Amino acid sequence: MIDIQQHVWGSTPEGEAIILYTMRNTHGAEVKISNFGAALVAVTMPDREGNMADVILGYKNPEGYFFDGAASGKSVGRCANRIAYGKMTIEGKEYSLEVNNGPNHLHGGTKNFANRVWESRVEENRVVMSLLSEDGDQGYPGELNIEAIFDFDDENSVEITYLARTNQTTVVNLTNHVYFNLSGDGSGSILDHELQLNSSQVPEMNERQIPTGRLLDVAGTPQDFRAFRAFREGIDSDFNHIRDFRGYDHPFAIDGWKPNILGEVGTLRDPKTGRKVDVLSSQPSVMIYTGNWLSGGCPETKTGGRYADHDGVAIECQNFPDAINRSEFPSPLLKPDELYCQKIVFRFGTY
Repeated sequence: MIDIQQHVWGSTPEGEAIILYTMRNTHGAEVKISNFGAALVAVTMPDREGNMADVILGYKNPEGYFFDGAASGKSVGRCANRIAYGKMTIEGKEYSLEVNNGPNHLHGGTKNFANRVWESRVEENRVVMSLLSEDGDQGYPGELNIEAIFDFDDENSVEITYLARTNQTTVVNLTNHVYFNLSGDGSGSILDHELQLNSSQVPEMNERQIPTGRLLDVAGTPQDFRAFRAFREGIDSDFNHIRDFRGYDHPFAIDGWKPNILGEVGTLRDPKTGRKVDVLSSQPSVMIYTGNWLSGGCPETKTGGRYADHDGVAIECQNFPDAINRSEFPSPLLKPDELYCQKIVFRFGTY
């Protein structure tokens, strides 16, 4: 049985209440979620010795989450990742979106879902958050109703389900932008964490961080994570613009992906503490971002400091970047008679 407690954590400048939910299982592991940005703000898990630590990045105060560039732990949308030049065409009509990341549109715009207060409630042993995105919101067509459902269990699994319905064909690509540091928040670099991914191909990227449409075989490259390897050895490589992006900030295609089927994405593990997290998703791609721009821009952290680059790694299960402009990728379009339903599971353990 999961114990769920809630309290008012703070308020927005407009006076809206920010609620913090704490979900605790029978083993003492816990997950904290905020209704500002439908965000994971703490995940406390045991290491191989049974010592507990908070293993995700986040901020000391709720105000830290207001428009933070890192989108730490938050639910981003209407469209996660980049749309080239902020241009897209839906059913013959061209739309211009905010350009907020170099020449690209990123994560749905400045006032995207990560920067809003969601309606929230407890349903038995889960937390449900909902949001209404009006027609024309951030330039996107159609009214969109979204739910983010957070489940936690005694097996130390955190499950996030994103649901959405629209009254007009629109783009939807939702993900959670959680950053992991399995040594514990505030413990420094994740470059010695080891990653294994079920991915034998990656999109070729251009210098603007947009896929060219071509898939590259990972074999023998710094993006070959089919067997466990640390980030450090490839972080400065010239391959596929890794060095240009200041580290890994790349989508990986998931082998054997099938629509609406929960598949195994891979595992992140920390040799120092023995903690690991298995990642499962119904999405065709996973974005691996090694926190290349964390320094300087982040508010005060939970441990009272400031993050340096590479202090966390984001594992963002989602559709491919710029999929709306790339017929090679699964379509990100949601039609009025369809239900958008995608799941992400973070299953914590030790090894």
